[in-house]
This record gives sequence, C-alpha cells and structure tokens, in this order.
Amino acid sequence: MTLLLGATGLLGHNVLELLLKQGRKVRAVVREGSSIDSALVAQAAAGQLEIYYGSILDSSVLERAVRGCTEVVNCAGVTDMTLQNLDDYRPVNTALPFQAARLLDSLSGGVLVDVSTANTVDPGTRERPSDENTPFGGPFTASLYARSKRESEKSLLDFAATHLRTRVVILLPGFMIGPYDRKPSSGRLLRTAYKEPVMAAPPGGKSFVDARDVAAAVLGALDNPLAQGRYLTTGKSLTFKEFFALQASVCSYRQTCIEIPRRICLATGSLGNWLEKRGTRNIFPDRNVRQLLVEEWYDNSRARKELGMPCTPLETSITDFFGYVAR
Repeated sequence: MTLLLGATGLLGHNVLELLLKQGRKVRAVVREGSSIDSALVAQAAAGQLEIYYGSILDSSVLERAVRGCTEVVNCAGVTDMTLQNLDDYRPVNTALPFQAARLLDSLSGGVLVDVSTANTVDPGTRERPSDENTPFGGPFTASLYARSKRESEKSLLDFAATHLRTRVVILLPGFMIGPYDRKPSSGRLLRTAYKEPVMAAPPGGKSFVDARDVAAAVLGALDNPLAQGRYLTTGKSLTFKEFFALQASVCSYRQTCIEIPRRICLATGSLGNWLEKRGTRNIFPDRNVRQLLVEEWYDNSRARKELGMPCTPLETSITDFFGYVAR
C-alpha cells in the first residue's frame, strides 16, 4: 500500500494517475473541502483507492494513514509566496515529512519519497549546471519556501543515516507544468501570458519540467531499491521570454514580449518590502523578485539514469495543460 500526501495538487494528481495505472493500492489523505479529480477516482479499480478525509497536520490522522503502508510519497507543500515568516512554511514543508518518516520507520519501515525543490541548490549557469552536490546558494537562500524545504532535506537525510529500515529519496523538481493543474498553481504563469498581445517578462528564467516526468521519477524512486538521497528532477532551462515565445508558438498566437530592465525589477522589490513592512501581503518583496533575475541551469542526469525519468517536450506539456483546463 502506498500512502500519497498532497494528492490534490498538480504533482500529486499525476503521481496518483501513474500509481493507479500500475495497479497499486493507494491511500490518500484529503482535507475537508478539497477533492481528487473525479475522472481519476473513476479510473480506480474496486478497493484500489482509499481516501482519508482530514488534515495531514493532525498527528492522529497521519498515524492512521501510515499504518499498513510500506511506501509514503509526500507531494504536499506550502508555496504561498506572500507569507512573511519561515514558521508559516515549517509545519507542512519541514515537520510533516520528518513525522511521516518517523511513523513509517516505527510501524513497518519502507521507503519515503519526499518532494522538495531544485531551489535548494544554487541555480547554476549554462556553462556549469548545478548537480545534487551543489550547495544551497544564489537568491534562493533568502526564499522562505526554499529555506523550509532545505531544513526538511537535512532532517530527512540525518534521519535516514541512523534509521536503516526506512529508505529516503528526496526529489528536487524544477518548475512543473502539465495536466491536473486544477488551481492552477504553476499554470498561472501560462494563463497570464495566454493570447496577450504584449507581455512583460523579468530577465531570469526557470528549469521547466513536465509534472508527468517528475511523477515517473517518483515511481522510479519507489521501485529502485538502490535509490537514496537527493535527485534533481528538472527539465529544460529557458528564460521567461523564451518560454512565452514557445507558448505563443504552440498555441498559435502572436505576442510581443518585452524584457523588464533589472533596475525596474529591483525597484518593484523595494516597493514590495515597503508594503510588507506596513502589513500588506504581496508577492513582490525583494526576496521573491531577485529569484526572477537569474536563469536556472541544473543537471538531471542522475534522475534520468537511476530513476528512469523521461523528458517530455515542453510543447506537449503546454498543449496538455491548456487541454486539461479547457475540459
């Protein structure tokens, strides 16, 4: 039995789809008021999918959910960039994975696959892409989200070193896009630019990856008994301007994209800091803006080799995202 946390999100839905296609039994914890895509629920065979309703932060709910499972996949995460304190991220991003590992180890042992972020390593350059051994660096050391995830990685790796009944694999995905982005989450970037005649873009970029590729890496991590530690599950590095041009080409519309000068971006960050100090939550404080000024280059060869992570063309990812939201 596989316990899936964060099943209602973009990656969680794609992981669930693969688990069900492989005929695995899955247990998912879903908070009240949230739901799993009805089409996925309908695909499950009788008795294949169990849904527990409750909070993943409720220790009694989590303990009941882990019982009887030998595999735990944690796709849950708080990503809200308007939060102002590290402690706002820690319960889900830091404490939850450690508690899940501890419960799994105490009950049966097995494997925990935790989803972190590529931003816990320095973003690298075109000439020297980062790998799993690259230290935490760049503008992301100021990111509250990335810091909470890096704390989680450290606690899980320390735990795995002394609790040998539980194998721990940590995935570090890039900017995920694709189907099942119901909120949307990362898909907001795609929607914002869709069919706009003029688009403004910051000078940086991301490592864009299909969520289904990361989901495949999750299953590879479950199935490879030698897999352990951290894996960069990233994709193709593009500037925002390049990505918007690709989306316009895929979706057959014309767009003029203007790169925002760095000084204007930094001025926006200063304004965001000013608003934040006066109690106004916003997504533009300096710690967030500076992340948009760097390109992100990562080496995902370890994940491709050891976890069998595929490489879906971004054209397909974009097409399938819009195909899903149009349903």
